[in-house]
Amino acid sequence: MTRLLAAYESPLGTLTLASDGRGLTGLWIAGQKHHGAEGTPPPGAGGGDGILEAARDWLDRYFAGERPDAAGVPLNPAGTLFRLAVWEFLKGIPYGRTVTYAGIAHAIDWPGGRAGRAPRAVGGAVGHNPVSIIIPCHRVVGANGDLTGYAGGIGRKAWLLEHEGADTSRLRMPGEGTAH
Repeated sequence: MTRLLAAYESPLGTLTLASDGRGLTGLWIAGQKHHGAEGTPPPGAGGGDGILEAARDWLDRYFAGERPDAAGVPLNPAGTLFRLAVWEFLKGIPYGRTVTYAGIAHAIDWPGGRAGRAPRAVGGAVGHNPVSIIIPCHRVVGANGDLTGYAGGIGRKAWLLEHEGADTSRLRMPGEGTAH
């Protein structure tokens, strides 16, 4: 399988985009935990892939203040069936809104009557989302209103929520070292 990488300069720093030719398999913020790319490509790398171009266009529109639909970019993240179900749920969270890990655990329809799976399992799936921003894991917060669990950093999570017009006045910045 061929994997193409591209760099994208954003207000959050350099983003690395990855495509397998069928869909976007990764979008990581420089320095984030669970970064799935081997190194960072040079700026402008990977310009010939239509999927990477669609992702760049989506990001251009997003950072310009638009609210592009995730369906505008072919996505192909790799994960377990449970993680894929959680990531699919994340794509349905509206701009400017947040949900809790427990809320997702109770909302997903999981085969075998396992709806309501532990919020910790949902947190693991959210934390390992390989296509950040487009699959909006930053819209998930702790039940107590803490901005927890963003692999790209809590400050970036707060920036993304504010950029999207979320009411962050009720959310709390936790102490350092709480992101998974």
